[in-house]
Amino acid sequence: MRRLALRPWLLGLLFISAITVATPSNDAWAEDGKQNFGGIEAGKWVLGLRAGFAPLTQELTRNGSTSVGPLVNFQGMYSLNTWLLVGMMIEWERHGIDQERPFIDLGHQDTVSVLPTVELRPVKFGPVSPYVNMGFGVNVNSFGENTGNRISPSNTFAWRLGWGADYMLNRQFALNVEMAYKRNDGHAIVNGSRNDDWNASSFGFLFGVKTFF
Repeated sequence: MRRLALRPWLLGLLFISAITVATPSNDAWAEDGKQNFGGIEAGKWVLGLRAGFAPLTQELTRNGSTSVGPLVNFQGMYSLNTWLLVGMMIEWERHGIDQERPFIDLGHQDTVSVLPTVELRPVKFGPVSPYVNMGFGVNVNSFGENTGNRISPSNTFAWRLGWGADYMLNRQFALNVEMAYKRNDGHAIVNGSRNDDWNASSFGFLFGVKTFF
């Protein structure tokens, strides 16, 4: 099965890089002679609605192709202090699955991910607030068949690592962009036989809005 070149160690490196970029120098922290740490006010609720697209990290089936699918994300977070938020994320994505030789449109896989999430906001650069977040939960997978084949993917453990930034339009509303990796590695029952090489892990690219209150 063909895999992209990105490996787990590279994801870790990207995570460290995101933290490094989000962490300012002492000069950036200094404002009017005072050190300022944190990118959000304590006691704030944050609601987000984002949409985008998600390519898989590899092909889902042998002798097959998987489409880049739509992605929708809902987020609700609460800031415990000026740099740490906790909350919940719900995400949906869909990917069309084709067999290449002979060509058969097998159908599509839907994934709904429920993810308790923590988020770090170490600093704010004017209207821009960068952040990194991490969530653990469950991927609820289902398959819509277009042929007589019966395909039933398993539900899987979900691990999501995201990094992005908010651009504050005012104190209540912001534009948002985010990239994330999500693990969705399990098995599927195909016509009564178990396929243990069923990996729907993906990269997500999200664009949307957030409100703060």
